[in-house]
Amino acid sequence: MSSGYRGKRTMRASRRGTVLLAAAVILAVLAAAVFYFRARLQQPNRGSQTGRTSHGEVSTSAAGSGVDGSGSSEPLPPAQGSAEVPPEMNLTPEVPPYDFSQPLPEQEAVDNSYFDDAAFVGDSRTDGLMLYSGIGTGKNLTSNGLSIFKLAEKKALTINGEKYTLLEALALEEYGKVYLSLGVNELGAKNDNAFYESYCKAIDEIRRIQPGAVIYIQGLIPLNEKQIEAANGNKYNLTNEHLRVYNELMRQAAEEKQVVFLDLYSEFVDENGALPEDVSRDGVHLYKEGCQRWLAYLKTHTIAFDTLYPDGPPAIGPEQISENGSGQG
Repeated sequence: MSSGYRGKRTMRASRRGTVLLAAAVILAVLAAAVFYFRARLQQPNRGSQTGRTSHGEVSTSAAGSGVDGSGSSEPLPPAQGSAEVPPEMNLTPEVPPYDFSQPLPEQEAVDNSYFDDAAFVGDSRTDGLMLYSGIGTGKNLTSNGLSIFKLAEKKALTINGEKYTLLEALALEEYGKVYLSLGVNELGAKNDNAFYESYCKAIDEIRRIQPGAVIYIQGLIPLNEKQIEAANGNKYNLTNEHLRVYNELMRQAAEEKQVVFLDLYSEFVDENGALPEDVSRDGVHLYKEGCQRWLAYLKTHTIAFDTLYPDGPPAIGPEQISENGSGQG
């Protein structure tokens, strides 16, 4: 082998060694830099003890480890609802307040056990619901001819041999729901203002007696005036025109007193604005199928107490319904 060839080979080896040495130096510098910056990221925040830097920015480190406590240097987003989260960043959806000016919308159906702690306050129509709908539970606090004007004075209910007014009977047990359905017997009174005021006072009294109960005001189911005329000559002057006025007054009372209104009228009314003939025997009271339909409506129109009153129930009105039930005092 010539000396010239050996010299070229030695030169190439020398250059290769220089390149390898430079590469090793660069790798060492990079490794040192990575180690330095990782150590900096893992240091506790020295700008503030409250998780903010000296410039007021949110710190991305946690003492002793990565921000998630697992050794990771990746920052986590601020916890929802914390003081560090701007309002526009909070992902918790706000539930709108219940709209007491509207009837309760349809919900997923419950089973009959929902009514285990319910009291049903009403007249003979509600009594039919309790007897023929198949509900099989709930407290039947009804009396034929019961009027919203008489809740505080007429001893219309007999329980264990004792006579009680409706309000006295309602106070004997604790209920989670109270269903109020009154108005048909009052249609002939033609005193709309007294009806409205008596309904508002009745709601106050029920709320005072049962402060933890959801109060449902049931709008009146329509009438069939032709059947009423055939049955008794409509001697009590019951008309759908006045019934619709009462339903609106009941809806207004529900809004004022912040209780639930149930639009049963729309559930039953036909194209003529009346109760269909095949639903009732006399234009007022419902056949079994009508009672079952009523119950089906109630089962798909329910709401929880806490949904209605997340901040607690509204204040209760005056102490007593007037003794004469007229709503005038």
